[in-house]
Amino acid sequence: MLLSTFQRDVTEAGCDEAGRGCLAGPVFAAAVIFPADYCNTLLNDSKQLSEKKRMSLRSVIEKEALDFAVASVSAQEIDNINILNASYLAMHRALDQLQTKAAYIIVDGNRFKAYQDIPHQCIIKGDGKYLSIAAASILAKTYRDEYMHNLANEFPHYDWLSNKGYPTIKHRNAILQHGISPYHRKTFRVTDPQLKLF
Repeated sequence: MLLSTFQRDVTEAGCDEAGRGCLAGPVFAAAVIFPADYCNTLLNDSKQLSEKKRMSLRSVIEKEALDFAVASVSAQEIDNINILNASYLAMHRALDQLQTKAAYIIVDGNRFKAYQDIPHQCIIKGDGKYLSIAAASILAKTYRDEYMHNLANEFPHYDWLSNKGYPTIKHRNAILQHGISPYHRKTFRVTDPQLKLF
């Protein structure tokens, strides 16, 4: 069972992003604040849940959170500042949108750029440990998937309905055949089957 908070003294926001490893589309991030004693046994890392379960939990999160926000950074911005900085920026934008000011931030992963003067803690695999990070991962993932589904109608040959912009063989082959769209990240090595993020 996931923990409700990392610390209990002040209002805590959990943050996570989605789409960092994609070849196309924005990177999305979410910030979620739950009540201090919040409990939900169904919440988990978004990658461990089916698409149907994620969508079902999204409405629960949006109803039961004290506050939440979702933000994105475009492919063009990613090309300008690199994907790591874009991930930080997306999380900062989500935190900017919160109506409730967080006094502490917990973030999935091992790196984060400090937000204002608010203390933070990076937690490796935090989306499988803390409810607010798990919820943020679900919101970021579902909002990004929806965005890519809408784009897929405009660019059907990239198979974004299935791959959501991730570097599948079919996606790479479509880029080789049709070239890139305005939504592709030009600084990514789109045809490299060994694509890695550093």
